[in-house]
Amino acid sequence: MPIRLDKIPPLALRPQRPRFLLWLAMLLLFCLLGVAATLLFGDETLPQRSSDFWSWAVSIPILVWCVLGFGRVLLHAGEQGAADGWDEAREEDLIRKIRQGRRSQQVLGVSLQTALEEPADVPEIQLDALLSGTTALKSQASRVDGSILRHSCLSNDADENPEAILLSIWAQTLADMVPTLAQLPADQPLALLLDVDTGLPEKQWRRVWRQAWRESGIRQPVTPVDGTGLAALDQWLDQRIGDRALLLVLAVQFAPQQPEGTAEAAVGLLFGNRLTQTTLPPIAYLHRPEQERKPTADDLLYATRQALDWVPLESTSIEQVWQVGIDGRRAAAIAGVLSEVPMSVNRPGLCNLDAMLGHPGCASPWLAVAAGAQAIRRGAGPQFIFSGGAAAAGLWGTVLMPASALLKLES
Repeated sequence: MPIRLDKIPPLALRPQRPRFLLWLAMLLLFCLLGVAATLLFGDETLPQRSSDFWSWAVSIPILVWCVLGFGRVLLHAGEQGAADGWDEAREEDLIRKIRQGRRSQQVLGVSLQTALEEPADVPEIQLDALLSGTTALKSQASRVDGSILRHSCLSNDADENPEAILLSIWAQTLADMVPTLAQLPADQPLALLLDVDTGLPEKQWRRVWRQAWRESGIRQPVTPVDGTGLAALDQWLDQRIGDRALLLVLAVQFAPQQPEGTAEAAVGLLFGNRLTQTTLPPIAYLHRPEQERKPTADDLLYATRQALDWVPLESTSIEQVWQVGIDGRRAAAIAGVLSEVPMSVNRPGLCNLDAMLGHPGCASPWLAVAAGAQAIRRGAGPQFIFSGGAAAAGLWGTVLMPASALLKLES
């Protein structure tokens, strides 16, 4: 669930201290009233007995004043103690939420397939194409009905059997993850998050998926995880940060029903919990994502600043900004955020994956995380990711940090 530091209750109102001059004036008033009352209601001979007169006229008012003053001091002490208790509990809650908010996941393994990847290419060639702004979005035949539409796809052969193409896509993704998983013991539990968007019937693509998994040779036991996108990662950070299991995310958009302006993409990411995973060296750390609550420029600015604060990290240290899965109408909001939160990005600066590939659907955030992790593995600095997905959902902001840079911040 989102951690909203702006919803932390304010500090307690401090009680007003007793005012010395007011209580001194009250003492004089009580003494005057005591003298007047003694003269009015006392015995006629009382004024002639000075010791008795002053004991009645002054001592009783002073005694009443002392009782009231003591009560006022006790009230002030009680209110002060209550305020101290409130502030102490608030501070503990704030520290707990900050620690919870600053949780992160180790990025241990990466696989990325887009239309910019050729079968014989090494990952660096695809990454260079992404960073240089190479466009794969073009008019070509759709897998759905063969009509000519502007989109990018993982195979240019629209007549090929979709099941065979999907099987090869998943086989390649799992093959990329096998060398990393082979370094782990066979009893290492894996939590599998399948994020799939395809026009193929679910029964059909799940059959293909099971075949690809069987043929991958991966030994570790797997249990499914519910959820989609960065919301699932956010929930994992809240509920399973101490879990021994590694989170394996496999996301694919393939042959969407409405292919116009879309991108086929396949991503594999292996995440580890910092508290329990010590076998594999992390490539990078993915920090808690922050989602705007409403599709407004102010909410996006808050989410961006909060995502940066979870590291903590100066915005000027960000070297690359990724934008993916975002409707073109929100481009102005992102530009406004970047003007308010300056980031020292290298050229080409803001890397708009939608403009190069098309909208990757459910694979959007994972696509940017995989590309950013590959850039970090090659020596790049901190990365910031603006990502969307479903049209009705708010945009997300998250920071991807090199492992070495995070260690320096914590030391």
